[in-house]
Amino acid sequence: MKKSKVEFNKNEDAMKLALGQLEHRLEKIYLGGGEKRIEKHHSKGKMTARERIDALVDEGSHYFEIGAFAGYEMYEEHGGCPAGGCVVVLGKVCGKLCIIVANDATVKAGAWFPITGKKNLRAQEIAMENRIPIIYLVDSAGVYLPMQDEIFPDKEHFGRIFRNNARMSSMGITQISAIMGSCVAGGAYLPIMSDEALIVDKTGSIFLAGPALVKAAIGEVVDKETLGGAETHSSISGVTDYNVPDDETCLKTIRELVDKIGESQKAGFNRIDSVDPELDAEQILGLFPEDRTKPYDTLAILKALVDKDSLTLYKEDYGKTIHCAYARIDGWAVGIVVNNREVVKTKNGEMQFGGVIYSDSADKATRFIMNCNQKKIPLVFLHDVSGFMVGTKSEHGGIIKDGAKMVNAVSNSTVPKFSVVMGNSYGAGNYAMCGKAYDPRLIVAWPSAKIAVMGGTQAAKVLTQIQMASLKSKGQESDPIAEKEYFDKIKSRYDHQTTPYYAASRLWVDAIINPLKTREFISIGIEMANHGIIEKFNPGILQT
Repeated sequence: MKKSKVEFNKNEDAMKLALGQLEHRLEKIYLGGGEKRIEKHHSKGKMTARERIDALVDEGSHYFEIGAFAGYEMYEEHGGCPAGGCVVVLGKVCGKLCIIVANDATVKAGAWFPITGKKNLRAQEIAMENRIPIIYLVDSAGVYLPMQDEIFPDKEHFGRIFRNNARMSSMGITQISAIMGSCVAGGAYLPIMSDEALIVDKTGSIFLAGPALVKAAIGEVVDKETLGGAETHSSISGVTDYNVPDDETCLKTIRELVDKIGESQKAGFNRIDSVDPELDAEQILGLFPEDRTKPYDTLAILKALVDKDSLTLYKEDYGKTIHCAYARIDGWAVGIVVNNREVVKTKNGEMQFGGVIYSDSADKATRFIMNCNQKKIPLVFLHDVSGFMVGTKSEHGGIIKDGAKMVNAVSNSTVPKFSVVMGNSYGAGNYAMCGKAYDPRLIVAWPSAKIAVMGGTQAAKVLTQIQMASLKSKGQESDPIAEKEYFDKIKSRYDHQTTPYYAASRLWVDAIINPLKTREFISIGIEMANHGIIEKFNPGILQT
């Protein structure tokens, strides 16, 4: 499918505009609590969370940030919570891939909002799934008390953090904590349940109850340093293992500790020397349509993503609304499942809509997923799916059964799965293509992504029909103006909720990325997953 130069340029301009908006929003998020609070932080001799991470990771190395948009446009009545009040990255320290979690004390003194807890649990989940070290840079006032009921008592709340500390310890996953600011109440358990704990003199403090609470509880008057400062916990209590004079020395010491960690057994995914793609990655910006209803050449997108001459299509002439292919990305062997957005013609002359999963496509994808598990090949899912085909013919043909097989295969797959939401990811199509509920090791979205049970227009039509039918049953006449207002209201709400920013703010995706960074994202993801253990694939009740 060839695109006109005008259409290509229009698509490219639209994507570049979206990327500009992405960068502008990230620049604001990177300021955390704002420039004044950063200056106040510096005046105490402390580095910011992002400065600490930059000093900790290997110089010149790339790291992947997880959850930068966590909390975006949430908690506005509480003053907001940029990046969920903490920074999480996947990066290399002394050549070893680690998860780093740094509280941002410029945001409400690093207090934990509900999304902060969810983000920290996501970081721990990544460490556990992939068996990589996790480093905590602690600087937090503890639970954000006005919202304690949404962060403290439930299974996936604050207490789960310490449960995970214990679980990782039993799994042999290295945990290193640095107390670089406040560490109070229940939060004090996190660094002390780690393998080793450092504390920065004069700025770091750790105690179950601060001076004010101690006075209120037992009448004792004590200052912060005496109660839980670096000298107290390094020389008297023995709670911490290293007393360091400043942030810089603390981070240098962490690097020295990580440098001496022994190598773990690798999963053994296949990798050879990387080769550049056949098409320049920049082509993606013009190939991917601004109008999400338009078809496009999906294979051209693949040729701009995978290593040149590595693409092998599986069952090329069957189930054409999904492409399944073996390929290499940055030298790593991968199995790719991608929705084909072209309108295709079957051998019996029927037309199939692009981006819709039919029975034959689901059957092909199911078998391909099983093959990748058999051969220990990581899976990459590229979403642009409207859902499964509906209607009498599809229902009689067993679309539910065939869709269930695909969902079963995705659910039971034990090789690492990585999801990239390029465009639409609607309804059960999101599930079958390894949405967040199906445990992708990492999941990201392009700025063009839309995630929801259905598109805004479709949802508005359905709900408007229901509303008008309800009014009619009550004997009320349909008012065209009121009907349009109701439709527009529903569509506007749905359109807002389908954006990648809405998804990223709630951690339905780990990040919103520039499409040109897709290869880099997948490569670091597989390198991360190569540290994990792969269980034998058991398809359960799957019948093919």
